[in-house]
Amino acid sequence: MPFFALWAQKVAGVSTAYIGLLLACYAGGELLATPVVGGIADRVGRRPVLLISTAGIGTGFLLLSVTHGAALAAACLILIGCFESVLHPTIATVIADTVPSDTVRHHFASARVASSVGHIIGPVFGALLALRSLGSVFLGSGCALLLGSLVVAVFLRETWSRDAGANVEDDADEGFAGALPAFRDRRLMTLLLGFACLEISGSWIESVLPLYAHDRGLLTPSGVGLLFAYGAALIVIFQIAVAKALSKLSVFWLVVGSGLVLIIAFVVLLAHPLLWSLIVSVTLFSLAQMLFGPLIPVTVNEVAPPSSRSTYMAAASVMNDARDTLGPASGTFLYAISAKLPWMLGIPVALSAAGAIFLANRLRKKPSHPIAPAVQKKITPTVPDERDRAKPPLFIKYR
Repeated sequence: MPFFALWAQKVAGVSTAYIGLLLACYAGGELLATPVVGGIADRVGRRPVLLISTAGIGTGFLLLSVTHGAALAAACLILIGCFESVLHPTIATVIADTVPSDTVRHHFASARVASSVGHIIGPVFGALLALRSLGSVFLGSGCALLLGSLVVAVFLRETWSRDAGANVEDDADEGFAGALPAFRDRRLMTLLLGFACLEISGSWIESVLPLYAHDRGLLTPSGVGLLFAYGAALIVIFQIAVAKALSKLSVFWLVVGSGLVLIIAFVVLLAHPLLWSLIVSVTLFSLAQMLFGPLIPVTVNEVAPPSSRSTYMAAASVMNDARDTLGPASGTFLYAISAKLPWMLGIPVALSAAGAIFLANRLRKKPSHPIAPAVQKKITPTVPDERDRAKPPLFIKYR
């Protein structure tokens, strides 16, 4: 992904203002496919869904490596997005299927570490492939995904039970929208909106920073790949330690903290267009990812019934699809207007996300049906004095 903007600009001949829209086709395919096949792993099983999705994504990248022109590239990206719509939710579902509930946050953090290992190897190999041509990066991506499909075929056992699938079929009339937790839980919807704001503002660093660094002569395409490999290496090294150190903190404080870290990253990028500012901003971006990255699947898993876990994970992935659509499109469009505009607007967006999380925390503390003050007072009988003791019980006073 760090090479996509440069490929679109140099090879595909796409204007800078529209690079984000082309990349949005990737997430657009996910948005189109998620309502249709988002919870299919709850009906046919986890293993076949992972096999088909990884093979489909790999084939799509192989096609993209030989594609010329914006229209064909957009078609390939939509195809890739359709297959990817079920990939990440199903991976999260397999984790939730197989680990104890009290260790879910730790295991999602471990999964993020594994993903970050790929984010190290990917940009490093991508940097080497970019020396040959930018299009060959997609060839490497396709081969890596096909290798992943082979790993699933050899090593993954099915974690889905047919009894759970039968329960989902019985509830099929409820539809995808009915399974979307955000439509039924106001607090969860507010949390997801806060997550989305953080993800969108953070995606501006991923999508705009390669153009920003290249246009100012700070980094070559290979240098951009190595910079993002460095950011992924930080997650690999420190993610588990950060998760353990902050395991007792609530989701509220972790997300607010990540929002503050992103704001500092934007301030650094506004200060000076120098190499050190790029390194510091990517470092802070990785720290923000460590704070709130594992929390999204954990939050959704808490409210998801076991028979519809994959559907709920797919519902949450819609937020990621919206980030992948709105983030690059808005970030590159803002960059085309002014080089510093994405960093300037990133600050209020991150602040808005913190406000949304604060509101969600207030909703959690507020009781659903407040009790009237008069009812809350406990009725206690007064201790009768000597005169009251001589009277019948009917005359004992109460306050």
